[in-house]
Amino acid sequence: MSSRLAAAFAKPHPALVCFVTAGDGDTPAVLDALVAGGADIVELGMPFTDPMADGPAIQAANLRSLGAGTKTKDILEMARGFRERHPDTPLVLMGYANPMVRRGPRWFAESIAEAGVDGVICVDIPPEEDDSLGPYLREKDIAPIRLATPTTDDARLPTVLDGSAGFLYYVSVAGITGKQQAAQASIEEAVARLKAATELPVAVGFGIRTPEQAAAVARVADGVVVGSAIVELVAKHGAGAPEPVRSYIASLAAAVRAARPEKIA
Repeated sequence: MSSRLAAAFAKPHPALVCFVTAGDGDTPAVLDALVAGGADIVELGMPFTDPMADGPAIQAANLRSLGAGTKTKDILEMARGFRERHPDTPLVLMGYANPMVRRGPRWFAESIAEAGVDGVICVDIPPEEDDSLGPYLREKDIAPIRLATPTTDDARLPTVLDGSAGFLYYVSVAGITGKQQAAQASIEEAVARLKAATELPVAVGFGIRTPEQAAAVARVADGVVVGSAIVELVAKHGAGAPEPVRSYIASLAAAVRAARPEKIA
């Protein structure tokens, strides 16, 4: 699958994965701020009218984006621009099935491949329905990135992993995105179980907001995912968001890089 994703996880430190919603504020400038701050992988959220897995911050970002008239063609243009400015940083689209398949999965896969996208996280297509999108992504060398949760037991995990690529995204709490964070002990136990079952890198997200939380997760996982806290900065600062975002990401990146010095040695 994507060589850029593989390279991001081959760095001498866990990967910092950062999410923003497309069309919420000055997205190109915010994307540039993520990279400038030290994001290793960027997730670009596709706004949707019913973001059922997301908490209030990202729900509000979806509504702001849709209210501003953001269309799929605009997201593709943002992706193309990002790829031109940042040829080496992986870009992952995250969202829901309807915007991805309404024009047909082949059209979607071809369009995002042309735009330079490396992976896709589709929240509401279960692995059992992989044929509705997965084969078209793999055909274009785009990683279908799957989600595992605290309720993904050993019986179902092989189904989740089958056809998955890029990395495994461990949703550390059973619920919506936002401020709730799982206990560190439960994260450590889950990551160990997942890594015993797959060679894919395991990135942990949901509820990670502070450098201290990011460092704690980075000590056991291959990647740390931060989303709602970044989206809240965009909402708070509007057109002035890029610099606060860059500064915040820099604090997370420093914590993640310092968390496992033995990986750098």
